[in-house]
Amino acid sequence: VQLQASGGGLVQAGGSLRLSCAASGSISSITTLGWYRQAPGKQRELVAQITKDGTTNYEDFVKGRFTISRDNNKNTMYLQMNSLKPEDTAVYYCNADRIYSGFRVYSSVWGQGTQVTVSS
Repeated sequence: VQLQASGGGLVQAGGSLRLSCAASGSISSITTLGWYRQAPGKQRELVAQITKDGTTNYEDFVKGRFTISRDNNKNTMYLQMNSLKPEDTAVYYCNADRIYSGFRVYSSVWGQGTQVTVSS
């Protein structure tokens, strides 16, 4: 069981990117999923979360600009990022609180990260 993040890249300020996080393996279900980010020299921080039933939570610095979503049938989560700012530059990581695979439970599973760079 693993998570694979993709979709990062270089974009100008005001532009948009869409990140994806796909879970692979024999998966029964996934609980809360989240996007985190880590800028150079800073600690990793939460960006947004979405529960299995679709309830979302956003940090203030992305409210109104980013939208988190998930497709439970595809075991995939997305982050639509609009009106990007240079301060959004960071490595973005996806996280699954718990992944159920048969009789096994995987806790706090992290993807490998995808770089987002926003130029001014």
